[in-house]
Amino acid sequence: MIAQKPAHVAAPTVAVVDDDRDILDLVETMLEMEGHQVITFDSGPAALEALRARSPDIFILDIKMPEMDGIELLRRLRLKSRAPVIFLTGKSNEADELLALKQGADDFIRKPFSQRVLAERVRTVLRRYRSIDLAGEAEFGNNVMERGPLRMDQERHSCKWKGKEVVLTVTEFRLLQTLAARPGVIKSRDALMDAAYEDQVYVDDRTIDSHVKRLRKKLRAVDDTFDRIETLYGVGYRFKES
Repeated sequence: MIAQKPAHVAAPTVAVVDDDRDILDLVETMLEMEGHQVITFDSGPAALEALRARSPDIFILDIKMPEMDGIELLRRLRLKSRAPVIFLTGKSNEADELLALKQGADDFIRKPFSQRVLAERVRTVLRRYRSIDLAGEAEFGNNVMERGPLRMDQERHSCKWKGKEVVLTVTEFRLLQTLAARPGVIKSRDALMDAAYEDQVYVDDRTIDSHVKRLRKKLRAVDDTFDRIETLYGVGYRFKES
């Protein structure tokens, strides 16, 4: 697992992967003006090779690329990194967007894009990511939360089910943390949106459903009997009491 940078790092590192050199130059210049460190790659394989030794704080990926498309790159990145991922792409196919979210993407921006919107999305996702590493006394009490076989360490962004590590994205971690904080209490999709996406970033119900579906899949990968996240159709979700 690639080690993550401490939350106090002043200048986050952004890895941008796109086969369009003009886009790379534009995004690099814009993000550097925002105070970020930027590393760019023109292909998925090049990014994977370089990032074996260095993990960025956030990824920005194109979908349509030769050699390895962004979806496959995301799948491989998720095997070794929890860093958030934003897709920046010209493709408008809804199926691609849903697939990206199911693979663990945190946000999705279509080209042509507003530079100000991209900069704000990067700030928002990074802020949400870093908040996982901060003490959450106001909402969740201690940094470590245990609910039966579930153990979540907020400070280390660690999730274990029956002692087995479950690798979660930032959004998945926040969703599970929100549900498990009050077992038996129904959380509406709007409440889960507020917990997972700060600063009024809009996502629709299907996005939350996709994240929950992937969250269940990851937990069932370590325990095929896992059934603690319950769907109440037309209402929302709850973490079942033991």
